[in-house]
Amino acid sequence: MSYIRMEHEHAVELLNRVIKRVESIIIGKKQEIQYVLTAMLGGGHVLLEDVPGTGKTMLVRAVASSLSCSMGRIQFTSDVMPADVTGTSMYHPHTSEFTFRPGPVMSNIVLADEINRASPRTQSALLEAMEERRITVDGTTHVLPRPFFLLATQNPLQFEGTYRLPEAQLDRFLMRIGLGYPEPEQEVELLTRGQSRELLDELRPVVLAEEVSAMQREVRHVHVDSVVKQYLVAVAVATRNHPAVRLGISPRGTLAWMVATQAYAYLQGRSYVIPDDVKEVAQPVLAHRIGLKGQNRTETFRGQEQVIQDALASVPVPVQMTVQGRGRRS
Repeated sequence: MSYIRMEHEHAVELLNRVIKRVESIIIGKKQEIQYVLTAMLGGGHVLLEDVPGTGKTMLVRAVASSLSCSMGRIQFTSDVMPADVTGTSMYHPHTSEFTFRPGPVMSNIVLADEINRASPRTQSALLEAMEERRITVDGTTHVLPRPFFLLATQNPLQFEGTYRLPEAQLDRFLMRIGLGYPEPEQEVELLTRGQSRELLDELRPVVLAEEVSAMQREVRHVHVDSVVKQYLVAVAVATRNHPAVRLGISPRGTLAWMVATQAYAYLQGRSYVIPDDVKEVAQPVLAHRIGLKGQNRTETFRGQEQVIQDALASVPVPVQMTVQGRGRRS
């Protein structure tokens, strides 16, 4: 298999073009758009959680339209079955053979819309795809296309017809992001522009699938200094010792956090991670991995964020680090 290489400066230029194009559809959410691209560069997945009508699905479609990648969409409801996600084997009487008919998950970018409206059995069909980048149907393994990027939208748990995602599945999402309502002046601009769907149809891809894969490989080479790694672990330990926490950040969560810092640094045009990168992505990477003691479900989001804030505040920020063997003050 041949791989293409991406010059970092050219990659950042392409990514900034994607950000600008998506911003033309999703107004005033540049930070959230950067988080989505950070997760993509890190090879992770994104859970978009907010009330209906805030642009979650439109954000996913805008990102997908800016990338030359195949896209599949799954509209989850209570009667969606695992085969509706992964695909199924079809029997052909004239040949007496089974042929695999791929489901929407066999795409580069997958939108799992309202994922928490599906039953736990159907949600579990995504676990193998998210973690192993493959699916198993009737005993046969099918490798997913590369890159593979899942973006799931979720309604708040107090909404009718929703199921709580299990911790094991939440942990498979690199980031959880909430869009929130736009500022009044941004909403006025949205009304002035008119229907976002019409603008979405005008978007054209600026990054090839092969280029996304190349960027993901380059991200793994972004330098993370030993003192930054120690900082990551110290904050993770602080979450485990927090008095309000029953489930702190696991080692897998710490590793995911490091990968996100590498991806964010790459997006910013740097080949090394600084403490500001660590703090910038802490909330979207860590908050959904926190389990609280006796917390009301409607208050969980704020409580998780508070734990992360407390943990970051309790650990001194590194002030001296090295970059590729050279001294550098952060």
